[in-house]
Amino acid sequence: MIQFEVLHTSRKSGARVGRIHTPHGIIDTPNFVAVGTNGTLKALDSDMVDSIGLQLMFCNTYHLLLQPGPDVVQKAGGLHSFIGRKMPIITDSGGFQVFSLLYGSVADELKSQGKSKHDKLVLKINEEGVLFRSYRDGQKILLTPESSVDAQKKLGADIIIPFDELPPFHIEESALNTSLDRTHRWEKRSLEHHKKNRNNQAMYGVIHGGICPILRKKSCEYLTQLDFDGFSIGGSFGKTKEQMVDMLKSTMPYLPKEKPNHLLGIGDLESLERCVPLGIDTFDSSYPTRAARHGHLLTKEGALKIINSENKSNFSPIEKDCDCYTCKRYTRAYLHHLFKAKEVTAHTLTTIHNLHFMVLHMKRYREMILDDLI
Repeated sequence: MIQFEVLHTSRKSGARVGRIHTPHGIIDTPNFVAVGTNGTLKALDSDMVDSIGLQLMFCNTYHLLLQPGPDVVQKAGGLHSFIGRKMPIITDSGGFQVFSLLYGSVADELKSQGKSKHDKLVLKINEEGVLFRSYRDGQKILLTPESSVDAQKKLGADIIIPFDELPPFHIEESALNTSLDRTHRWEKRSLEHHKKNRNNQAMYGVIHGGICPILRKKSCEYLTQLDFDGFSIGGSFGKTKEQMVDMLKSTMPYLPKEKPNHLLGIGDLESLERCVPLGIDTFDSSYPTRAARHGHLLTKEGALKIINSENKSNFSPIEKDCDCYTCKRYTRAYLHHLFKAKEVTAHTLTTIHNLHFMVLHMKRYREMILDDLI
């Protein structure tokens, strides 16, 4: 499974440097985890992703469950073999996507738009699990704690997640409490099913409770009594970064220091700056890859919008001191041209740069923590 070691905790904050040892290699922490929804980071193949040095990749069980299906992946020898990746992989339970169909996406939540237009795809929620229709072919699928774990066993990721309910931000406290209790029961069932065949995989419990400090504490106290290998923080983080940071400040003290932790779905630069000092080990987000596909490039001087006219005749790289594949070979002018010509190569080259930036950005954080600067 995994082993976790804390190498240094900052004298200035709760920030820490550590190593997570997995069957497919080491994850240095704190670290950024890119999201490869369908078993790929959009526009890149696994050899390129590995060469960039992205130590952990996030794949979505829900999407892989619908296409190509866990049985196909298992026959291929598991996700690592299927997608040609040598380094560690984490999968989620599928719960986030299923409940997003009912309540709307995180973006919908922040815009207070209420239910998703896909809410009719979720047919029933009860103690057993969630019955929903595939958005691909309309087939009815029952996702339970046990079936979610079975799917993740077939996928074969290094780190897996128990099945949990994702209630919306706009929910009454009594309903949130009811949801939390059911999530705890689902997570316990997931863990018990996982332990029947650990399959050399680790399982992280998911801390819930919305932005209520009492419920977050309750979730920590319940789940840390179970023998999860680590803990992730999920659920609604509120409508502002202030609410998220306040929630994390009140939650982190209740998590065991000897186990790794992960913040689900958060990884933009501002959030990293505010959350690394709290002692969070890994962060996943589609932010840098999505930004790349929209022509927003990450640099130490701030965001660069490559499609802006001033780049049309700029023959310098994205960043002069960057040694990524893109910056060593191509200019801003060429990338500007590719976006204007709507060439898909633009997405590949800019995604390479943004991921390379994130890898180095997290390395700088680790160095600063070791020097007690943050």
